Amino acid sequence: MIDEIKSALQELSSSEKKKFLPKFFKAGKGEYAEGDQFIGVTVPNQRKIAKEFGDKISLAELEKLLSSPIHEHRHCALLILVSIFEKSINSKERKEIVEFYLKNRNHVNNWDLVDNSCYKILGRYCYENQDNTILVNLSEEENLWSKRIAVVATMFHVKKGSFSLLKELTLKNLHHEHDLMHKANGWLLREMGKKDQKELLDFLNLHYQKMPRTTLRYAIEKLDEDVRQDFLKGRI
Repeated sequence: MIDEIKSALQELSSSEKKKFLPKFFKAGKGEYAEGDQFIGVTVPNQRKIAKEFGDKISLAELEKLLSSPIHEHRHCALLILVSIFEKSINSKERKEIVEFYLKNRNHVNNWDLVDNSCYKILGRYCYENQDNTILVNLSEEENLWSKRIAVVATMFHVKKGSFSLLKELTLKNLHHEHDLMHKANGWLLREMGKKDQKELLDFLNLHYQKMPRTTLRYAIEKLDEDVRQDFLKGRI
């Protein structure tokens, strides 16, 4: 099954994309995804393969695909995992999938892998079980991707109108040294604002002067221009 999936992905690969993607995902020497490998498959085509094979693969096989050095293999594996989780109505099976995700999170090691999987699995699981311990613990790890998983996973909470966890985790890593965390924090704050602008404005009024500039710019992106300028120029 793994060989079939890899072969199907290879057939949809593009030499042009293969050349472009390492630059886009910062896989060069000294960059955050140094050494990541690509075969040049678009996300829509990866979704097509995930849909085709998703009902036929076991977690044991999926673990092998997720451990591949090829980026598209790992991403396809995560797309399948999300599909399995969303289709499951068995609490024991869902817990097993969450444990599988956490066990293999060292392979969830680029922003797209994080963003397209964590809130649909970990975020949903924590919200529905009313226990955010997993995400709080991840936010306290030193690993960049664990921290990003934690904050992006709150997307499920935000979509449900629950904002307290996002605020907590944003503040916990507000001054993380990496731009990818600044962007993630700002992005999720922006999503909160789309659900409830007052919640965003109240949070910003308390904390915007201490925020990294990137976080602030992302957070205020959907506000009226005059309000945006007030925040950017420190007039509030």
